[in-house]
Amino acid sequence: MEAHRVDCVGALVYDDQGRLLVVRRANEPGRGLWSLPGGRVEPGEDDQAAVAREVAEETGLTVRVGPLVGEVEREGPNGVLYVIRDYEAKAVGGDLRAGDDASDARFVTRAEFLALPTTTLLVSTLDQWQALPG
Repeated sequence: MEAHRVDCVGALVYDDQGRLLVVRRANEPGRGLWSLPGGRVEPGEDDQAAVAREVAEETGLTVRVGPLVGEVEREGPNGVLYVIRDYEAKAVGGDLRAGDDASDARFVTRAEFLALPTTTLLVSTLDQWQALPG
């Protein structure tokens, strides 16, 4: 049986001190784990619009979406294959607060990030992309 592809996006947002924006997931998959803000691309939406919408919904921040950093595939339940494209983004407005699918949202240093319980392969993927905070 072929996996059902679900297009998703994520955002790599750094503040002026080089800290990375992360959210604690309020829902499955990965409830309670920390990850990048992001989610599914809605029908009729391009990646840039999806990134901006997801960041706003989960963190309250308005972002300007930059270049693609990388793409990963993660298997989900019931034969779902999440195809996740992560983009650089710059916060240009809004007030940081957890919202929508996030139970917490904050900027973290590299040491703080490495100490958090994160979603599968997030740390190694960001390390591979040379995208860890700091």
